[in-house]
Amino acid sequence: MKKILTSLLILIVGMQFANAQKKIYESDKFDELSKDHKIIAILPFQTTLNLKSKDKTYTKAQIQELEEREGVAVQEALESYFLNRKRKKKLKIEFQDINTTNRMLKKAGVVSEDMDIYSPQELCKILKVDAVISGSLTSRLLLSKDIDTSFDLITYLKGKSDYGKIIIKLSDKTTGKLLWRYEKTINRKSGKNTQNIINRMMRKASRKFPYEEKR
Repeated sequence: MKKILTSLLILIVGMQFANAQKKIYESDKFDELSKDHKIIAILPFQTTLNLKSKDKTYTKAQIQELEEREGVAVQEALESYFLNRKRKKKLKIEFQDINTTNRMLKKAGVVSEDMDIYSPQELCKILKVDAVISGSLTSRLLLSKDIDTSFDLITYLKGKSDYGKIIIKLSDKTTGKLLWRYEKTINRKSGKNTQNIINRMMRKASRKFPYEEKR
């Protein structure tokens, strides 16, 4: 009986992980709005950390610094993924170097925590690009550091197996319209760090990511 119960729990957990929340949206006007796109900028992600530690109490300033660091880590991971994909498959667009992006944002006085007050048109104008990839990350763990990805049944049963969510958006420079959006809940099966998580989730979404040359 005990073995049957354990097997049933594992099956239920597996089904839950397989159905982990992920949503992909693509505008029905994507081809029309993106036909002249040549270069895209990847922005630092806006991050909200809800860190809880028995051993350490974080100050507001420390949280802000960590949030900025995590946001840049997502930006770096996305750049790495797209550049690697571009080497393997022909894409119709180029990506602005993120160091250039961040320098231009800093020069214009745009900081991570205030990124959402700027429209996509304004950000594209500042960066001199045709579209921007932006997004948000919420997490109760520091994803830029390796985390424990081993399965913990007790944590799962307590409803704490999910520890964050990431949303990736692609917006047009002329209209400011949302062209593509990907939302996914992050859990222990998502990966052990930011790079790993981005690679896994984007591989699953790659069939839905536009700009790929039709063969």
